[in-house]
Amino acid sequence: MAASKSDKATGSEASSDKPKADAPAKKVAKPKAPAQPKSKASTAKSPKVKAAPKKKVAPVKEQLIADDAAPRQVRSSDNATERGDLFFFYRPDVDDESPRDLVDIRRLHLVLRPEAGDMIRLITIGKKTLPDSGPSGGNHWAFVDRVFHDPEELKEALSGTTYQTETVGERHLPEARPAGEGVYAIVRHGRDSVVVYALELPEELGEVQEAFGIERQGRFIISIKNPGVASPAGLGLEPEQQGKLPEELQELFGARRWHPADPPALLNHQGIEMILIGGRVEPDADLGIELEPQPEDEQQAEVFRDLHLDRSDRTIRPLFEGKWA
Repeated sequence: MAASKSDKATGSEASSDKPKADAPAKKVAKPKAPAQPKSKASTAKSPKVKAAPKKKVAPVKEQLIADDAAPRQVRSSDNATERGDLFFFYRPDVDDESPRDLVDIRRLHLVLRPEAGDMIRLITIGKKTLPDSGPSGGNHWAFVDRVFHDPEELKEALSGTTYQTETVGERHLPEARPAGEGVYAIVRHGRDSVVVYALELPEELGEVQEAFGIERQGRFIISIKNPGVASPAGLGLEPEQQGKLPEELQELFGARRWHPADPPALLNHQGIEMILIGGRVEPDADLGIELEPQPEDEQQAEVFRDLHLDRSDRTIRPLFEGKWA
């Protein structure tokens, strides 16, 4: 994400004041009886019972940065490290208000809103499509464009704008339009982090979803690039755009170039780069997770109700009918 980021358990033994016993009465001396020989039974020592050895529990940090060769341990029956709401948005190219194909598209955005807290992540996907979850797969570069804590901030970032250029003059960047809404989970699968999603809208996929590779139910691996390792020339974000992680998250990488999105807090920082990998998780693989998408209509759509987008033909047609607008 989300990423989250070992706590030491501390404790003190409870103490209580014990009541003092009454002073014992004076004893009357009695003649000592002759000593009796000790029987073998009385001198026999009771066998000692060995306590069961305590299990050693590795610190959380050591579990997270285990060697790449060791499979990641499943810590619960539910392997999800994060759940929440998912949205897809596309922005048409400059001065193009009526896109009809990917050539008319400037950006494809993935928005993740975790259940816990008020965070909203805006992720931009470089190839403007999701990687194919089938055998053809594919590696698609992406990055955390912005991180918000207020839906109005996201709405502003997705809105259109007009600006001036020295060569062409006035240009208009159209507002982004929703292309899908649903639920997601980030799941541990072996040594990988897998994003699993299920759409709630549109009810039937259309030409818009087909163009962007958005499926009714999809999954892809997400791997975070080490921000401390430079990218090859001409690839990735410019140095001044690249993000930085807090020390406790940066330490997770060690000398490695890539790390799963575990904890998801790795996604909580602007400028963090990643790769979305398709085709490496079998479509029928049991990830130990169940998503529960709910049917929605225009009144229930969270893109309007929670993200505060305006209702218009440009937002309704692609989201409910799967048609370009």
